[in-house]
Amino acid sequence: MAERPEGECAMSSVACFSDRLCEAAQTKKSILLGGLDFQPRCIPPHLIKEVVAHYGRTTEAMGRLALRFNCAIIDAAHDLLVGVKPNLAFLERYGQWGIWAFEETVTYAQAKGLLVIADGKRNDGGDTADAYADAYLGKVPFFGMGADPADLSQILSPVRSDCLTVTPYIGEDCISRFVARVKEHGTGIFVVTKTSFKPNSYVEQLQTSDSDRPVWQKVAFMVNEWGRGTEGACGLRNVGVVMGATYPNDAVIMRGLLPNAWLLKPGYGGQGASAQDSVVGIRDDGFGVVVNNSRNFTYAWQNKKGKHQCEPEKFASAARLEAIDNRDELASAAREAGKWPF
Repeated sequence: MAERPEGECAMSSVACFSDRLCEAAQTKKSILLGGLDFQPRCIPPHLIKEVVAHYGRTTEAMGRLALRFNCAIIDAAHDLLVGVKPNLAFLERYGQWGIWAFEETVTYAQAKGLLVIADGKRNDGGDTADAYADAYLGKVPFFGMGADPADLSQILSPVRSDCLTVTPYIGEDCISRFVARVKEHGTGIFVVTKTSFKPNSYVEQLQTSDSDRPVWQKVAFMVNEWGRGTEGACGLRNVGVVMGATYPNDAVIMRGLLPNAWLLKPGYGGQGASAQDSVVGIRDDGFGVVVNNSRNFTYAWQNKKGKHQCEPEKFASAARLEAIDNRDELASAAREAGKWPF
């Protein structure tokens, strides 16, 4: 397995998530994140036929298909992306082989120098939140290494990622468990705060009784408190927010509420946000925003609205061409805004 970063950001020689994200953006001159949403209906038919020939019509074949596709996309575009965001929902539905594909995708992407944001939107409280946090951000209990295996030790979780998406509505007892792992291990979280869907979440838009602010803004205030003490050497925190690129005016407000947080921006591409919309909230130093493109990137080969539609055998090349366009378009938009020093 690939080496996983370990150690608290400010106290370790190993850079934490936020610092590594800054380094990737500066080195690659990119703020593009590749979303990996495994959709069998979009996979090139020749790949499907090949795995069925070897593994039959089984969930193992589905898991191996997902991994093969993900690795091909990573190979094609790893030098253009700051990281990848595999969506657990599309893999968990295939049981053990889906989880296996996720684990192997994480390992492969990290070996290629990419940050991995596990899109799991985990939450809950107490021991359950601890277990989720251990799994994706830290260490897990394991058999003792001495004479007595019941004298438990700890190992890095086999599905540990660099960062995890979490949902905040259980509150402090939930998020504090994840923040503790972030501080201990130098990993990161993105708190789902303002989604990209249109119409937007009814709950996010509810007005709170103690102010004229909607729920999403109150959550942003809480994220600001939760993130204290998670700053990297770059000054940006390892506790950020999901901020839909489809709401650029709200991104201005979000940046004001969270001056030192990363904004993970979904909605670019398939949901209609432009590059100009997507870079709203980027800081003057060029950091603070990472923009996700999922299906329009990975499945560019069959996108009839895109310019890289091609025969299925060239799917990886189409993804690379789309990534180049996305990277350059986002950089150009940031440059036009006067916030691209790279």
